[in-house]
Amino acid sequence: MVQQQQQQQHRIYILQFRKGEPEQEVSCKVSTPKGAGAGRRVMYYYHDYGGGGGGGKNGKPAQSRAFSLRRFLAMLLLSLLCVGTLFVAPVSFLSFVHCDDGGAEAALATATRAGPAGPCSAVRNDSICCDRSSERADICFARGDLRMHSASASFLLVSGNSTAAGEEERIRPYTRKWEANVMATIDEVRLRRVAPGDEAARCDVRHDVPAVLFSTGGYTGNVYHEFNDGILPLFVTAHHLRRRVVFVILEYHDWWITKYGDVVSRLSAFPPIDFTADRRVHCFPEVIAGLRIHGELTVDPARTPEGKSIADFRWLLDDAYRGRIQFLERLERQAARKRHRRGTVPRAQLAPPRHAASHQDRPRLVIVSRTGSRVIENEADVAAMAADVGFDVRVIRPDRTTELCKIYRELNASDAMVGVHGAAMTHFLFMRPGKVFIQVVPLGTDWAAGAYYGEPAARLGLRYVGYKILPEESSLSREYPTGDPVLTDPAGVAQRGWDVTKKVYLDRQNVRLDLVRFREELVRAHQYLVAGRRRLPRASV
Repeated sequence: MVQQQQQQQHRIYILQFRKGEPEQEVSCKVSTPKGAGAGRRVMYYYHDYGGGGGGGKNGKPAQSRAFSLRRFLAMLLLSLLCVGTLFVAPVSFLSFVHCDDGGAEAALATATRAGPAGPCSAVRNDSICCDRSSERADICFARGDLRMHSASASFLLVSGNSTAAGEEERIRPYTRKWEANVMATIDEVRLRRVAPGDEAARCDVRHDVPAVLFSTGGYTGNVYHEFNDGILPLFVTAHHLRRRVVFVILEYHDWWITKYGDVVSRLSAFPPIDFTADRRVHCFPEVIAGLRIHGELTVDPARTPEGKSIADFRWLLDDAYRGRIQFLERLERQAARKRHRRGTVPRAQLAPPRHAASHQDRPRLVIVSRTGSRVIENEADVAAMAADVGFDVRVIRPDRTTELCKIYRELNASDAMVGVHGAAMTHFLFMRPGKVFIQVVPLGTDWAAGAYYGEPAARLGLRYVGYKILPEESSLSREYPTGDPVLTDPAGVAQRGWDVTKKVYLDRQNVRLDLVRFREELVRAHQYLVAGRRRLPRASV
């Protein structure tokens, strides 16, 4: 029996697909996971220990506990290492032990913290608690013998507590609670207390870490909502668990995992579970259903277990994309060497890319270009003017197929970003604190531009500039007569409802920037950046 189970154990490497690269440098074997979700290829590498039933942890089948010489020697070696570490660096060792052991009781204690005395601030074993106090999102916690039963859209708390028999909580784990229309599209999941017996489904896979359940439905597909409603709340809810958590996803999308796998893998060391498609019974010691959200593209340190802020999220992005960026740079150097051998590229370009520009270099400005609506009609003139001011100008045109890592790489290396209000402005999160973000604000978008992007950018530490266009800079001035409320009173027009605002100001408006007026903003931004560079040597002394 033991030999048969050992034969089931195998290592699977899953390779990211649709990255659009002509050549891939990989050092892993591609295999297809068995069971639910077969054929899916996502950007994770993990251990899969077969689909055998019964007992092990984190997907491992139960193995014989018979004592062997190999096990004895391994335990002896581990003991010697631990004792030696205690003598050499006892403080560091104890700190390590504390962190690694935080996946159970300590993890839930911090996970459930909602403030000094918030709802569900202390969840006991064999209990279910839901915090519905937030206007933005509900979140539920359960602790005990919890079993995922996707066939009934439930997590079952197997309990012998007869006094709480039949206890049930329901939740739609998405962070736009106040929008009834979108919440109606999110699947509902039940947390149910059941007695041991036939209703308590037998465990197929056991995990010794918590599960976090959330949905990638709703407005997923829009990059602003993907970060605001999903990725940032996921960071808030799970970062302190130090990757010792399994994500269980409703409305699972392969493309979402491909797009955000770099980031998700920094929050969880385990493969995500497709709640609907995976019909195995996964068993957990704890479940967190739903995510906490603090506001628009932000992290409030006062409301996170370890005082984390949006700057910590920014560092996580650095960690997530570093390896991929280094790989892309390696490919570029290889391509440059090939072109050099053919005599088509100067030797100077063979050096590694320098993202940290020297003080003598021109500040880099990235224009995030749009297509469709809210286009900068004189974009080429704006780019030429920015170059004349003293910027090294780059224009990027991201779309849904653009790899996030490439956008991150460009903006992380930039000193300033210019773009028209819209979901793509979410990418200000990729900029380094102290840089400049200039958002062109079309007519009728003042509030949204400030609340969704301007204020969060300032909290990240960016120098935010909201360039509010004049009526004559809007394409609507060619559509409506001078003095029309559409041009003179956008706030009044907005009172007619969101549909009118969207149709008039978002879907049908382009901008033609006043070059003299906009140049003043670029000059101020350039002066600010150059002055900052001049201060760097004195600050480092």
